[in-house]
Amino acid sequence: MRIEQIKESQRKKGRLLVRLEDGNVLRVTEEELLRFGLRAGMELDEETAEALQASARASAARAAAASIIGSRALSKQELTRRLVKKGNEASDAQAAADWLGAVNDAAYAASLARHYGGRGYGPARVREELRRRGVDRALWDAALEEMPEAAEALDKLIRKTCRGELSDPREKKRVSDALLRRGFGWSEVRAAMGRYTEMLEDAYD
Repeated sequence: MRIEQIKESQRKKGRLLVRLEDGNVLRVTEEELLRFGLRAGMELDEETAEALQASARASAARAAAASIIGSRALSKQELTRRLVKKGNEASDAQAAADWLGAVNDAAYAASLARHYGGRGYGPARVREELRRRGVDRALWDAALEEMPEAAEALDKLIRKTCRGELSDPREKKRVSDALLRRGFGWSEVRAAMGRYTEMLEDAYD
């Protein structure tokens, strides 16, 4: 396979376009250009051509990974999925996610827990979010420690949610259902409703 032309990419800085005689265009880095000794008119044997193509795919996946992770935090699994969705080979996508040091699932999990905890969600909801985003279960417990105290969060939510006294069974069910949907445990919800009732009784005394 002969190289017809090598020129700089107008869209990607640091990228070079290597046009082969069969019409295919490889997007390579300057490092690959030097490593393979590429030049116009060079004949590539089958083994070298395959190695160059594999290297080009891998570097393209790394560049895409860096671009994606630069715009928002993602878990390694989410990043891999996005790279595959963009057309990268699964093996190249996985290697790029492994290569990218910015992908730190432990820090990402802790950030998610703080975010959802700060929005008034409980541990069960945060666990579901961590599962959905592909965070390793081994990291969940440490991440959940980053959440605000459940009692404090529940007390705020009850004051915001409750429309009347919890002695009304319908109101009690409405409030408890709302809090359970947010991922808090029943024992936590029951204790919080008890604190709210005591607060109202003290206010009336």
